Amino acid sequence: MSEAFLSALRHTLPAEALVLDVERLRAFECDALSAYRALPMAVALPGSEEDVIAVLQLAHAHRIPVVARGAGTGLSGGATPTAGCLLLGMSRMRRLLYLDPLARYARVQPGVRNQAISEAAGHYGLYYAPDPSSQIACTIGGNVAENAGGIHCLKYGLTVHNLLGLRAVTMEGELLELGGTLDCNGYDLLALLTGSEGLLAVVTEVTVRLLPKPQLARVILASFAEVGHAADAVAQLVGSGATPAALEMMDGATVRAVEDFLHAGYPTDVAALLLCEADGTPEEVEADIVQMSRVLRAAGACELRVSDSEAERQQLWAGRKAAFPAAAKLAPDYYCMDGSIPRAAVGRVLAGITSLSAQYGLACINVFHAGDGNLHPLILFDANRAGELARAEQFGTDIAALCVSEGGAITGEHGVGIEKLDGMCAQFNAAELGQFSAIKAAFDPLGLLNPGKLIPTLHRCAEYGRMHVHRGQLPHPELPRF
Repeated sequence: MSEAFLSALRHTLPAEALVLDVERLRAFECDALSAYRALPMAVALPGSEEDVIAVLQLAHAHRIPVVARGAGTGLSGGATPTAGCLLLGMSRMRRLLYLDPLARYARVQPGVRNQAISEAAGHYGLYYAPDPSSQIACTIGGNVAENAGGIHCLKYGLTVHNLLGLRAVTMEGELLELGGTLDCNGYDLLALLTGSEGLLAVVTEVTVRLLPKPQLARVILASFAEVGHAADAVAQLVGSGATPAALEMMDGATVRAVEDFLHAGYPTDVAALLLCEADGTPEEVEADIVQMSRVLRAAGACELRVSDSEAERQQLWAGRKAAFPAAAKLAPDYYCMDGSIPRAAVGRVLAGITSLSAQYGLACINVFHAGDGNLHPLILFDANRAGELARAEQFGTDIAALCVSEGGAITGEHGVGIEKLDGMCAQFNAAELGQFSAIKAAFDPLGLLNPGKLIPTLHRCAEYGRMHVHRGQLPHPELPRF
């Protein structure tokens, strides 16, 4: 079957759009969650929507599983190939198709980089708001697949809040056009596909909303002698009625790692640090800075510094965006988790992570989008030491369960992929997982698009439940114990 498929594929795409030899295939064996690797049967690099349709129709006819891939910056294994699959790389589809500065929208192909949209729109005083830390490299198609957020998602929303329309192709090769620049009635399929991790369709075109650049933006750097005070400040800021453009938190270990890596100008003798930004007109920014500074001081901030130039503001944010690469200097490997919690639970969850760190004997530093409760604990380990990877993974699974127990979720923006399948068992019961499977079957009856991702089997969840009962923990209260 595979030989017949590959022969047909060679007649469908030009030679330069196919990767078949093993050494070149290794470049596609994982995404940024590099602990999991597999070689695809082949890689197809379509250059147009017509190519995507033809390849998917061919794969469907031969019953070949397909995994779509953007820039490979994902952190959950969502673009990791499965055995015998065709990997559909969208990196060649990187044209900006249309930009309307008056109606404030742009139509782009899925391989366009996140930051490139703002660079193009910047000539008109506009920009695209979602800004993941990987925005210099990540693509808009991958952002749609994971519903990516970023530093400024507190005020401006996630990817789903900044999309106007999608064109996508189902596994059977059917073209779907969802949303658009006009309001549409009916089911919100645009939102359904956003964050569906490539299980429902392959995105071929994205229409994004553009916003006017704020006249001014300034950021407050607030230092705290206690992590709990910084955590409380987050809830108090939002409760005060302030709407920061961004509100980020780093613990002391992260701050010191970043400062050593980038020299961003952070104080290093702190237990935690908050970056709180205001943007808008000069008058709005001044009023917000005064209000937010008052709340931060009352919450226990021991030092406040306000950026007085755009260069200083960019430098402070550069430090925050460098947190992940900075962590690489602390240990041979790190495992980045991604959970969401209510803002009021930040202090309790950080205390719980500290307890788990001692239990597993692995250090963990914390950096997260504090304003919307999206945590990114970085578990430090050495994969060359026997058992450390397994301990790091179990540590991460327990963090996800801790987030769920506090009324949160196992992911905020990185997605589930293959990394958080056990976490899905903790968050959802059998009926809910069955509903997810029914939606998947409605779009992809043969289950060929990105198989083995996002939705765990009930058998896996039963095993997860038995494991946690054995460890003296309760599984999800509605999950049947098979």
